[in-house]
Amino acid sequence: MKRIILSTLLVSFLSVMCLAQNKRNDMPKLDIKTLDGKMISARSILKGKPTVVSFWATWCKPCVKELSAIHDALPDWEDEVDFTMIAISVDDSRSEHRVAPFVKGRSWEFDIYLDPNSDLKRALNVATVPHTFVFDAKGKLVWQHSGYTEGDEEELLEKIKSLSDK
Repeated sequence: MKRIILSTLLVSFLSVMCLAQNKRNDMPKLDIKTLDGKMISARSILKGKPTVVSFWATWCKPCVKELSAIHDALPDWEDEVDFTMIAISVDDSRSEHRVAPFVKGRSWEFDIYLDPNSDLKRALNVATVPHTFVFDAKGKLVWQHSGYTEGDEEELLEKIKSLSDK
């Protein structure tokens, strides 16, 4: 009985260690969809400068609050730092048609993409939305944050500033 318990613990420990070592530190080689239905490489959204990638959904109130707060702050942020803001909807294929009108109604002025099958979401180990990533100019993942509380966008701005040449 002790052997079985010890064996189970050892296998569990090794599994956790393997998963921890396999965490991504770059954008995976997967495709995402533009709002007009074209497939593009997820890596192509990283344009040689710090990039914020926020996973969200139309049904997620904290997601909408976060993206709206970022949208409102964007003009000031762009005066301070050179970066790209991207939002990737994880609305599934049944509701992805709602994303474009939803975004248009809020006048968000950053690029929006779709991950209707959640392939990119899974590859980046996103468990819940909102989930925000910051990639540096070389495309390396340098920061991530899950959830949203009012004021979190200030921490995000400080992280972006630390990566910028502006």
